[in-house]
Amino acid sequence: MKAGSTNRTVLVVDDDSGVRELLTRSLSFEGFDVMEAANGQDALTQLRTGRRPGVIVLDLRMPVMDGWAFRVAQRADPRIARIPVVILSGADAHRFQEIEAVAALEKPVSLSQLADCLHRIVEHP
Repeated sequence: MKAGSTNRTVLVVDDDSGVRELLTRSLSFEGFDVMEAANGQDALTQLRTGRRPGVIVLDLRMPVMDGWAFRVAQRADPRIARIPVVILSGADAHRFQEIEAVAALEKPVSLSQLADCLHRIVEHP
């Protein structure tokens, strides 16, 4: 990315299709281009084979590959390691620091609070 440019693409990683749909609609309305993944493995596949988002919104408890395993794999891959992660989870708040995320929000979250957080991240990387 060029200096001063923004990548307004967000990858939403959550096993709940209703949550993904709600976040996609809300964040699209806020001007973001939204990608979706149902679990950490799906997210890694997309990140390694497709376009790269400016930020990842990550649930922690998911089948196939959870948020903790995803972050281990993401940080180990230099091509995607620097993409900032925002945790959005309804459980394990006491473990958020393990993820080394740029922000952590507990479900239920205000959609405007999430959008504000994402705007700050993509506009000031």
